[in-house]
Amino acid sequence: MRHHAFVVEAEAEEGIKIAQEWAARELGMQVPGNPDIITLRHSLFSVEDARRVTELAASAPFLGESKVLIVSAHRAYHEAQNALLKLFEEPPEGVYLFLILPSLGGLLPTLRSRVHVLGTPAAFPAARKAARKAEGAAAFMTAGKEARSALIKKLASGKDEEARRENREEALRIINGMEAAAYAALKKSGDASVTAFLSDIATVRGYLYDRSAPVRMILEHLSLVLPKNLL
Repeated sequence: MRHHAFVVEAEAEEGIKIAQEWAARELGMQVPGNPDIITLRHSLFSVEDARRVTELAASAPFLGESKVLIVSAHRAYHEAQNALLKLFEEPPEGVYLFLILPSLGGLLPTLRSRVHVLGTPAAFPAARKAARKAEGAAAFMTAGKEARSALIKKLASGKDEEARRENREEALRIINGMEAAAYAALKKSGDASVTAFLSDIATVRGYLYDRSAPVRMILEHLSLVLPKNLL
Protein backbone atom coordinates (compact mmCIF):
# COMPACT_ATOMS: atom_id res chain seq x y z
CA MET A 1 0.00 0.00 0.00
CA ARG A 2 1.46 3.35 -1.06
CA HIS A 3 1.35 6.22 1.44
CA HIS A 4 -0.13 9.53 0.29
CA ALA A 5 0.89 11.91 3.11
CA PHE A 6 4.44 12.36 4.36
CA VAL A 7 6.45 14.50 6.72
CA VAL A 8 10.20 15.01 6.39
CA GLU A 9 12.46 16.37 9.14
CA ALA A 10 14.96 18.46 7.22
CA GLU A 11 15.89 21.99 6.27
CA ALA A 12 13.73 23.38 3.47
CA GLU A 13 15.81 22.74 0.36
CA GLU A 14 17.07 19.35 1.54
CA GLY A 15 13.53 18.22 2.35
CA ILE A 16 12.17 19.52 -0.97
CA LYS A 17 14.86 17.55 -2.79
CA ILE A 18 13.90 14.40 -0.88
CA ALA A 19 10.23 14.85 -1.85
CA GLN A 20 11.07 15.51 -5.49
CA GLU A 21 13.29 12.45 -5.67
CA TRP A 22 10.47 10.37 -4.18
CA ALA A 23 8.05 11.64 -6.84
CA ALA A 24 10.50 10.77 -9.60
CA ARG A 25 11.30 7.35 -8.16
CA GLU A 26 7.89 6.19 -6.95
CA LEU A 27 5.56 7.93 -9.41
CA GLY A 28 7.81 8.20 -12.44
CA MET A 29 7.21 11.94 -12.61
CA GLN A 30 9.54 14.32 -14.37
CA VAL A 31 10.45 16.98 -11.83
CA PRO A 32 11.80 20.04 -13.73
CA GLY A 33 9.01 22.19 -15.11
CA ASN A 34 6.26 19.82 -14.04
CA PRO A 35 3.10 21.79 -13.11
CA ASP A 36 1.84 18.81 -11.11
CA ILE A 37 4.74 19.05 -8.64
CA ILE A 38 3.94 22.15 -6.62
CA THR A 39 6.42 23.48 -4.06
CA LEU A 40 5.36 26.03 -1.44
CA ARG A 41 7.91 27.64 0.85
CA HIS A 42 6.82 29.31 4.10
CA SER A 43 8.50 30.83 7.10
CA LEU A 44 5.45 30.59 9.36
CA PHE A 45 2.73 28.25 8.05
CA SER A 46 -0.67 29.73 8.88
CA VAL A 47 -4.32 28.67 8.67
CA GLU A 48 -4.63 30.71 5.48
CA ASP A 49 -1.68 28.78 4.03
CA ALA A 50 -3.33 25.50 5.01
CA ARG A 51 -6.51 26.52 3.18
CA ARG A 52 -4.49 27.32 0.08
CA VAL A 53 -2.92 23.84 0.19
CA THR A 54 -6.39 22.29 0.46
CA GLU A 55 -7.56 24.28 -2.56
CA LEU A 56 -4.56 23.21 -4.62
CA ALA A 57 -5.08 19.57 -3.65
CA ALA A 58 -8.68 19.71 -4.85
CA SER A 59 -7.83 20.76 -8.41
CA ALA A 60 -7.16 18.15 -11.08
CA PRO A 61 -3.61 17.39 -12.32
CA PHE A 62 -2.57 19.12 -15.54
CA LEU A 63 -0.61 16.32 -17.20
CA GLY A 64 -1.09 12.90 -15.67
CA GLU A 65 -2.96 11.16 -12.89
CA SER A 66 -0.79 12.30 -10.00
CA LYS A 67 -0.16 15.60 -8.24
CA VAL A 68 2.51 16.23 -5.59
CA LEU A 69 2.22 19.10 -3.11
CA ILE A 70 5.43 19.91 -1.22
CA VAL A 71 5.05 22.34 1.69
CA SER A 72 8.14 23.49 3.56
CA ALA A 73 7.95 25.66 6.67
CA HIS A 74 10.21 26.79 9.49
CA ARG A 75 7.25 26.55 11.85
CA ALA A 76 3.65 25.46 11.49
CA TYR A 77 1.11 27.00 13.84
CA HIS A 78 -1.01 24.47 15.70
CA GLU A 79 -4.16 25.97 14.19
CA ALA A 80 -2.67 25.45 10.72
CA GLN A 81 -1.82 21.83 11.49
CA ASN A 82 -5.37 21.25 12.67
CA ALA A 83 -6.61 22.71 9.39
CA LEU A 84 -4.61 20.07 7.51
CA LEU A 85 -5.93 17.05 9.42
CA LYS A 86 -8.77 16.10 7.07
CA LEU A 87 -6.67 16.63 3.95
CA PHE A 88 -3.75 14.56 5.24
CA GLU A 89 -6.08 11.79 6.41
CA GLU A 90 -7.96 11.52 3.11
CA PRO A 91 -6.14 13.25 0.25
CA PRO A 92 -7.97 13.40 -3.09
CA GLU A 93 -7.21 10.46 -5.37
CA GLY A 94 -3.80 10.79 -6.98
CA VAL A 95 -2.63 13.57 -4.63
CA TYR A 96 0.56 13.10 -2.61
CA LEU A 97 1.40 15.49 0.23
CA PHE A 98 4.74 16.37 1.78
CA LEU A 99 5.29 18.57 4.83
CA ILE A 100 8.93 19.60 5.37
CA LEU A 101 9.89 20.83 8.85
CA PRO A 102 13.34 21.41 10.41
CA SER A 103 12.12 19.68 13.59
CA LEU A 104 9.22 17.35 14.33
CA GLY A 105 9.13 18.45 17.97
CA GLY A 106 6.18 20.77 17.34
CA LEU A 107 4.20 18.37 15.15
CA LEU A 108 0.80 17.69 16.69
CA PRO A 109 0.20 14.02 17.55
CA THR A 110 -3.10 14.15 15.65
CA LEU A 111 -1.30 15.18 12.46
CA ARG A 112 1.65 12.87 13.01
CA SER A 113 -0.71 9.90 13.24
CA ARG A 114 -1.95 10.69 9.72
CA VAL A 115 1.44 10.86 7.98
CA HIS A 116 4.33 8.60 7.13
CA VAL A 117 7.67 9.96 8.36
CA LEU A 118 9.95 9.73 5.36
CA GLY A 119 13.52 8.92 6.27
CA THR A 120 16.25 11.26 5.10
CA PRO A 121 19.14 9.88 3.02
CA ALA A 122 22.53 9.17 4.50
CA ALA A 123 23.82 12.36 2.90
CA PHE A 124 21.65 14.49 5.17
CA PRO A 125 24.00 16.28 7.61
CA ALA A 126 22.47 14.86 10.79
CA ALA A 127 25.76 14.95 12.65
CA ARG A 128 26.22 18.64 11.89
CA LYS A 129 22.66 19.37 13.01
CA ALA A 130 23.16 17.43 16.26
CA ALA A 131 26.47 19.19 16.91
CA ARG A 132 24.87 22.60 16.51
CA LYS A 133 22.10 21.64 18.92
CA ALA A 134 24.55 20.32 21.52
CA GLU A 135 26.82 23.35 21.18
CA GLY A 136 24.00 25.82 21.85
CA ALA A 137 22.70 23.84 24.80
CA ALA A 138 26.17 23.48 26.33
CA ALA A 139 26.77 27.23 26.04
CA PHE A 140 23.45 27.93 27.75
CA MET A 141 23.97 25.40 30.56
CA THR A 142 27.54 26.44 31.37
CA ALA A 143 27.00 30.21 31.14
CA GLY A 144 27.09 32.32 34.28
CA LYS A 145 23.97 34.04 35.56
CA GLU A 146 24.58 37.33 33.74
CA ALA A 147 25.64 35.71 30.47
CA ARG A 148 22.63 33.38 30.52
CA SER A 149 20.27 36.29 31.22
CA ALA A 150 21.76 38.20 28.29
CA LEU A 151 21.29 35.19 26.01
CA ILE A 152 17.68 34.76 27.11
CA LYS A 153 17.01 38.46 26.48
CA LYS A 154 18.48 38.15 22.97
CA LEU A 155 16.44 35.04 22.11
CA ALA A 156 13.24 36.69 23.35
CA SER A 157 13.70 39.71 21.07
CA GLY A 158 14.07 40.48 17.37
CA LYS A 159 13.69 43.54 15.14
CA ASP A 160 11.17 41.83 12.85
CA GLU A 161 9.22 38.59 12.53
CA GLU A 162 12.01 36.83 10.63
CA ALA A 163 14.55 37.66 13.36
CA ARG A 164 12.11 36.55 16.05
CA ARG A 165 11.51 33.29 14.19
CA GLU A 166 15.24 32.60 13.99
CA ASN A 167 15.58 33.28 17.72
CA ARG A 168 12.69 30.92 18.50
CA GLU A 169 14.36 28.23 16.40
CA GLU A 170 17.61 28.74 18.32
CA ALA A 171 15.68 28.50 21.61
CA LEU A 172 14.23 25.20 20.41
CA ARG A 173 17.68 23.88 19.53
CA ILE A 174 18.91 24.79 23.02
CA ILE A 175 15.93 23.08 24.66
CA ASN A 176 16.35 19.97 22.51
CA GLY A 177 20.04 19.89 23.36
CA MET A 178 19.32 20.17 27.09
CA GLU A 179 16.81 17.35 26.73
CA ALA A 180 19.47 15.13 25.11
CA ALA A 181 21.92 15.97 27.92
CA ALA A 182 19.24 15.21 30.51
CA TYR A 183 18.52 11.78 29.02
CA ALA A 184 22.23 10.97 29.03
CA ALA A 185 22.50 12.07 32.68
CA LEU A 186 19.42 10.08 33.61
CA LYS A 187 20.95 6.86 32.28
CA LYS A 188 23.97 7.40 34.52
CA SER A 189 22.34 8.59 37.74
CA GLY A 190 18.56 8.14 37.68
CA ASP A 191 18.37 11.47 39.55
CA ALA A 192 14.79 12.55 40.30
CA SER A 193 15.64 16.18 39.52
CA VAL A 194 16.63 15.17 35.99
CA THR A 195 13.35 13.31 35.56
CA ALA A 196 11.46 16.40 36.70
CA PHE A 197 13.48 18.56 34.30
CA LEU A 198 12.58 16.30 31.38
CA SER A 199 8.94 16.59 32.35
CA ASP A 200 9.22 20.40 32.37
CA ILE A 201 10.80 20.37 28.91
CA ALA A 202 8.00 18.18 27.53
CA THR A 203 5.45 20.62 28.95
CA VAL A 204 6.91 23.94 27.82
CA ARG A 205 8.51 23.09 24.47
CA GLY A 206 5.22 22.96 22.60
CA TYR A 207 4.49 26.56 23.57
CA LEU A 208 7.29 27.71 21.27
CA TYR A 209 5.19 26.66 18.29
CA ASP A 210 2.27 28.91 19.20
CA ARG A 211 1.76 32.30 17.56
CA SER A 212 2.87 34.30 20.64
CA ALA A 213 5.63 32.16 22.08
CA PRO A 214 6.69 33.25 25.62
CA VAL A 215 10.36 32.57 24.85
CA ARG A 216 11.75 34.55 27.77
CA MET A 217 9.43 32.96 30.32
CA ILE A 218 10.18 29.45 29.05
CA LEU A 219 13.95 29.84 29.08
CA GLU A 220 13.98 31.60 32.45
CA HIS A 221 11.92 28.77 33.94
CA LEU A 222 14.22 26.08 32.53
CA SER A 223 17.24 28.05 33.75
CA LEU A 224 15.84 28.01 37.29
CA VAL A 225 15.08 24.27 37.34
CA LEU A 226 18.19 23.19 35.40
CA PRO A 227 19.85 20.30 37.33
CA LYS A 228 23.46 20.94 38.25
CA ASN A 229 24.69 17.52 37.13
CA LEU A 230 23.89 17.65 33.40
CA LEU A 231 27.42 18.60 32.34
